[in-house]
Amino acid sequence: MKLKNQYYILRHGQTIYQVERKKWTYPRVDSHKVRLTKKGEKQIKAAARKLKRKKIDLIFASDFFRTRQTARIVAKELGVKKMIFDKRLRDINLGVYRGKLKDEFYPKFPKYSKTRFKKTPPQGENWLDVKKRMVAALKSIDKKSKGKIILVVSHAESLWLLEGAVKNWHYTKFLRERKNNYIDIAELRKLYGN
Repeated sequence: MKLKNQYYILRHGQTIYQVERKKWTYPRVDSHKVRLTKKGEKQIKAAARKLKRKKIDLIFASDFFRTRQTARIVAKELGVKKMIFDKRLRDINLGVYRGKLKDEFYPKFPKYSKTRFKKTPPQGENWLDVKKRMVAALKSIDKKSKGKIILVVSHAESLWLLEGAVKNWHYTKFLRERKNNYIDIAELRKLYGN
């Protein structure tokens, strides 16, 4: 994929769901209840410090509460005035499994299975759906700017699928990278550019 701007990606910081509700998927409705922990806020401040020399021009983020929190912390630390919240950058929609125990979801949709590219939970998305949505968002962002340095704040699977699409990975490479090089909480990566 050829792009006109430089891109960095950042996964949101640690949330209360990753500490207090580890056995549950994220709830159906986004809310302030799925917020960053104090540790998550510190993680994002540390990631922002790594970005200081990069001269970020724009921040695009998922419109979910945890990613808005993350983007606002980074913007404040870096003095970035322009943030855009985009629903296309959201986390994967697990459909009827949102807010349910992970033990209900993973037996039907295994973590490292190629079937997740096409098998869709009722009222939800599969990995191919998310990949297409994320690529469409990136192309739209790229069309509006030229020569900018842009930070994209999103969620683990969404960023993993975007990174793979930009690098033109085959599904076997996606699965290998998911096991070995999955983007961590509050992790910052260069996605594209010099």
